[in-house]
Amino acid sequence: MSGLDLATPETLDLFADANVDSSGGTTEYVHIRIQQRNGRKSLTTVQGVKKEFSYNKILKDLKKEFCCNGTVVQDPELGQVIQLQGDQRKNVSTFLVQAGIVKKEFIKIHGF
Repeated sequence: MSGLDLATPETLDLFADANVDSSGGTTEYVHIRIQQRNGRKSLTTVQGVKKEFSYNKILKDLKKEFCCNGTVVQDPELGQVIQLQGDQRKNVSTFLVQAGIVKKEFIKIHGF
């Protein structure tokens, strides 16, 4: 070998930059989805809200704000999921941003 000894990293994560936000933590997206039920009925599901927030208090505020019914469901794979009656995707996203729960760039609305 010549005088150059190159150190190669043992494990290389090509997507490490994409998973870290500017404050140093990992980015956690909030997913807002719609599920079609019978006929015109539908459910809006909210998944990925940080565990430090109370899901029941968020649900209570959402139900009062949008005049709809809802519940918090414990899913074995996804954890806690908020379910609301009707198509509330746009309403929920603006509520979460205005309440300061999540930034707008970390919300993913599915189904548009």
